[in-house]
Amino acid sequence: MESTLPVACESLEHKVRRLEQEKQELERQIDALRLEQAQSFKSRATAAPAPHDPLDRLEKVAKLTNPEIARYGRQLILPGFGIHGQMCLRNCSMLVVGAGGLGSSCALYLGGSGIGRLGIVDHDTVDISNLHRQVIHNEARQGLSKAQSAAVSVRLLNPHCQVVVHDLVLDSSNAQPIIDAYDIVIDATDNVATRYLLNDACVLSKKPLVSGSALRLDGQLTIYNYCGGPCYRCLFPTPPPSETVTNCSDGGVLGVVPGIVGCLQALEAIKIATGMNAQDPPTMTLFSANSSTMFRTIKLRKRKADCIVCGDSPTITKLIDYVRFCGSSATDKTPDIFLIPFQERLTCEGYKKICENNTPHLLLDVREKVQFDICNLPSSLNVPLKDLVGQMDKVKEKLGPHVDQPIYVVCRRGNDSQPAVKLLREQKITTGEIRDIVGGLEKWADRIDPDFPKY
Repeated sequence: MESTLPVACESLEHKVRRLEQEKQELERQIDALRLEQAQSFKSRATAAPAPHDPLDRLEKVAKLTNPEIARYGRQLILPGFGIHGQMCLRNCSMLVVGAGGLGSSCALYLGGSGIGRLGIVDHDTVDISNLHRQVIHNEARQGLSKAQSAAVSVRLLNPHCQVVVHDLVLDSSNAQPIIDAYDIVIDATDNVATRYLLNDACVLSKKPLVSGSALRLDGQLTIYNYCGGPCYRCLFPTPPPSETVTNCSDGGVLGVVPGIVGCLQALEAIKIATGMNAQDPPTMTLFSANSSTMFRTIKLRKRKADCIVCGDSPTITKLIDYVRFCGSSATDKTPDIFLIPFQERLTCEGYKKICENNTPHLLLDVREKVQFDICNLPSSLNVPLKDLVGQMDKVKEKLGPHVDQPIYVVCRRGNDSQPAVKLLREQKITTGEIRDIVGGLEKWADRIDPDFPKY
């Protein structure tokens, strides 16, 4: 019995090695198939024939085909909607600006509902971090244009809907002719500059604008420039300071929340196209997932006579530079800030050497605790930036008697760490150097530790 034991162990080890090799080969084949599928989707999206000039008006039809009647039957038998409502949709064109969390559900339901033409604007590409909320895309399409990916999904859902891809950054140089070509515009973006751009372009084109937003557990929905209601500038004549604006990338969002708001945007666009509730007073709908009353409605004032774009004597008669006007980027990407000269900062490679040399120091992580709990570097002290002034004693306690010890500050992207360094220097909390790590933990994952999580 004893003599057979080593043989049995050797046989098991050989089997384990063989299975591991087979697993690696299967994973390689899966990766190759995913790449092939993504390339196939990209080919279909870019090579799809366009039977019309994207900027031409939608050709009107006089009646529905039998396949369309079969497809939309449940809507056709709806009292108050019927064949008239479906024909209104069939002869309507809508533009969804943004194929992200809001645009995903909105575009799918508009395409499925039977609108004649759907334009989709987005310049970004599909990323794995999008997929928990941007359900129009999938894992196989990583790296593909979001506008193209969304178009593929809508075409697969409903080949009767003409889908036009606008794979570009919408700005004052190209927005007006694109918006002129559609009947209704849906703002599914995540930045202030584009909101003002779309508002002004829709006012100048006399097009209704269905605007939505979602952040964390909350969302809101408003229709602008419709039936005597206000435009966006009537309510918000000046943009908020850029430092007060939070997007999903920084503030987080529960995936289903933009899905709900996007569905509401699709619903309101359908109501506009079919003339449902056209006489209702202008309102803003607020959604809060954490509230016992999840939906609230606020009545809005009517159009302001002195509004600079939709008023009686407008001073804005053409599109302007909205990035300059708002002082913020026209994308939802978090821009890098530069509060501290580069030579006074520390690169990831520099911090790695400090760790390898076992140089005594304090690493201060100024992210919120909810982010710190996701991942952190060893021996780091977590004090969120917003609490730093009130918790200086915590930092001093960590330093102890080593008042000459250097402090290195880290955050997610290297932005919050810079004001933290300024605060620490003002407090003269140590006689040692105080620097932040350039690029933060995202750069650390890119350059130093590829196994470190990115979120």
